[in-house]
This record gives sequence, C-alpha cells and structure tokens, in this order.
Amino acid sequence: MTALLDVAVERGVATLTLNDPDRRNIISGALVGEITAAFDRLEADGTTAAVVVTGAGPAFCAGADLADLLAAADGDTSGVTTVYQGFLRVARSPLPTIAAVNGPAVGAGLNLALACDVRIAAESAWFDTRFLKIGLHPGGGHTWMLHRLVGPQTAAAMVLFGDRLDGPAAVAAGLAYRCVPDAELLPAAQALAAGARDVDPELLRRTKASLRRAGDGRGHDQVLEDETRDQMWSLTLPATKDRLTALRRKISG
Repeated sequence: MTALLDVAVERGVATLTLNDPDRRNIISGALVGEITAAFDRLEADGTTAAVVVTGAGPAFCAGADLADLLAAADGDTSGVTTVYQGFLRVARSPLPTIAAVNGPAVGAGLNLALACDVRIAAESAWFDTRFLKIGLHPGGGHTWMLHRLVGPQTAAAMVLFGDRLDGPAAVAAGLAYRCVPDAELLPAAQALAAGARDVDPELLRRTKASLRRAGDGRGHDQVLEDETRDQMWSLTLPATKDRLTALRRKISG
C-alpha cells in the first residue's frame, strides 16, 4: 500500500507531504495514523528542529472524507473525531511547524494549516472554511484558531459569508506570513524552518510554548514571571554561555 504521508528529513528539517493527490489529500483515518506516527518519531529523535507540512499535487488538503461526514450524520461520529486528531496532533506538537500551502486548504484542511505555527502560501493557494456551504457548523476549534489570527471581521466574512482568500489576500489578513510563486514555495518554507536548526532543542520547545500561551488572557505580570523563569534557565545552557562570550569578545574588538 502506498504511504499517504511522505516524510523526508534533511539537516534537522522534516518535510511531511500529504500524498493522496487523487483525493486532493483528504484527511482520512489512515492518513491521521501516519501523521501521528510521524510526529511521535520526530519529537522523540532529538534531532528534528522544525517540520514543514505540505501537499502533493494541486491541493494542500480538501478536508474531511465525505464518507466520514455521512456516517456521522447517521450517528457514527468516530470518523469525524479521528479527523480532528490529525490536525490536533500537529497543533499540539512542541516542534515548530510551517504549513507550505500549495493549493486549496478547505474545511478540515484549513484547520490543518491553522494548526501550524506559520503558513506560507503559494500564489495558487486559497483558503476556504467551506463548513456552512455544506450545511456544517465549524468544528475542531476552527473558529478559535481563525479568529485568533485574522480577527472577528475577517473570520465572519470567511465563515458566515463564505469568502475565500487567495495567497496575497491571506497575507494581508494575517492568515499567511508570506506568499511566493508556486515553484518557490517548498524552498521558502524549508529555508524558514532551517532558522531553528542551531537553537537548543529544549530552548526551542520552551519558547514555542511561551508563544502559544501569549494570547491566553494572562496579564503582563504573569507573562513576565514565566518568561523570567525560562530566560534564567536558558542562561545556564553551555551553548548560551559560549555565544554570549563570543559576542562580548566581538564587541570589545
């Protein structure tokens, strides 16, 4: 059986490619199993600094399998909850993640892109919530993830009125970090991911956790306390001491 997820790792950057192009890379139970297993391995190996998620063929991810949605309509919700576990596994990873959105990201496929820390869009990419268009309430934390990135007005336009954003519009709305020509998408995402390679793995994970907590409603004093604790910890790292010493020597001539 052909793998539904291609995993390639080069110098600490893992590229995960959804590989079901004939079905526009829908999130099936089998794909969720491969995503979960891949992240389990990458998080445990101690050498992976960052992960890029992209799609094979013309689509990034077309969302849930319609068979699972129809089964849920008849009372069997197991397939839909499995779909949730696919993008939630990405969202919960301590590793930095980048979605290289190479084409349509629709419904649960948009959730997969939203689950990543950064989104880079190809010029042919577009982002479509799609839920209400097919009679579904948004699911999987979609409204929270989208609202957090684009604010209430753009979220309402996309969810309630079915507006979809292309790559440049996604950048303007804050949904994507950058839009690049199609041929430059994967190199651009991998180059950005490479910026995490030389950072201490535990420092990287703690800092990602801090960023994820930054919008959770805590006040400045609480954030100050948490960041001070982790910054003081980082000063005990041998590599940090070496870098600070080298920088001091450089400044002093």
